[in-house]
Amino acid sequence: MTFDADVIIAGAGMAGATLGLSLAKAGLKPVLIDPVGFEAQLAPTFDGRASAIAFAAFRQWRVLGLAEAMEPHAQRIEQILVTDAPKPSASAGAPGPFFLRFDASEIAGRTEGEPLGYMLENRRTRSALAGAVQAAGIEVLAPARVESVEVTSRAAVVRLDEGRTLTAPLVVGAEGRGSVVRRTAGIGTVGWDYPQSGVVATVRLERDHEGVAHEFFLPSGPFAILPLTEQRASLVWTESRARAEALKQARPEAFHAHLQRRFGDHLGGAVLDGPVFTYPLSLQLAERWTAPRIALLGDAAHGVHPIAGQGLNLGLKGAAALAQTLVEAGRLGEDPGSEAVLARYARWRSVDTAGLALSTDAFVWLFSNDNPLLRLGRGLGMAAVNRIGPARRFFMQEAGGATGDLPRLLQGLPL
Repeated sequence: MTFDADVIIAGAGMAGATLGLSLAKAGLKPVLIDPVGFEAQLAPTFDGRASAIAFAAFRQWRVLGLAEAMEPHAQRIEQILVTDAPKPSASAGAPGPFFLRFDASEIAGRTEGEPLGYMLENRRTRSALAGAVQAAGIEVLAPARVESVEVTSRAAVVRLDEGRTLTAPLVVGAEGRGSVVRRTAGIGTVGWDYPQSGVVATVRLERDHEGVAHEFFLPSGPFAILPLTEQRASLVWTESRARAEALKQARPEAFHAHLQRRFGDHLGGAVLDGPVFTYPLSLQLAERWTAPRIALLGDAAHGVHPIAGQGLNLGLKGAAALAQTLVEAGRLGEDPGSEAVLARYARWRSVDTAGLALSTDAFVWLFSNDNPLLRLGRGLGMAAVNRIGPARRFFMQEAGGATGDLPRLLQGLPL
């Protein structure tokens, strides 16, 4: 057969674009399809979030030639301080007796003095990826939406909403939690909603954050102060859905008053710098990662709570694993959409991802409450881990995406 592409990727977000670029760099021909064009994705009002990028995940972008465009906007995370705060204003003071401190200098096996991770505004990441995709000559169909996928023994046929059809040996669904590719493949999901929303805002600080990320576990949920460039910080503020919506609609003066009550004065004043966004929080896992000639990637396969900052990193690790699986299959002359090839990808990523998702869910229920017995137990647990060097270093390696069977790109090696 004559195919329109080696791989059709539905979804040109951060995970999908990274996969497309990885495949193109290795000599394959991907096609990206997205209902939103790159220009619209780069608008300041499209996505106000910033993401914590694990140091292993950033290696992937470095290998793909994205570091030069990203590093001026990437804030190194040198330390992470986790505190169990009994009340919202507890963030104003020094850590109590129960806290965890992670320091990049303790991690063994890093390359070139890597930090614990990097904070990057999503709009900056999307901009760098868009430029690299265009420079690589990858075909991008946007705005365009996948309407259906039909599978034969030899090909997958993708029909777009405009009536056009494309064929390829493999289709990747990377278009988020509402994935059309996943639904047309008959793959169900399991999961549940949390009674919380994430309130996201960027603030400008009076004092230098010195590359330290703070996470305070409050009764309503975690409150994170994540360092950005230019003496700014990204706030991820978990509240009940009703309170989150009220905060989004509040006058700037009222929002600032609530902010200072939680923020405290350890970094001086914090002034809102841009709009306030809210995102409902939930857990969603696909029942299967693959179907005949179909693979899932990113939020189409897994959507987790942001409490550990691992959502995008899971998608990037999946992109690295899928790219390596497909490139190696091509070198062996295998059909990239065959059951044997896709099974290797599913085995590689499904167990690790499910384990992390369930651990994240357990942390949500453990820390988003004010039960005195649970508070004491988790406080003692944090204090114990903080005193045990090997345990502390293991958690840093895990958060940095450097444990388990790492794809080559996450090791900093080309495909």
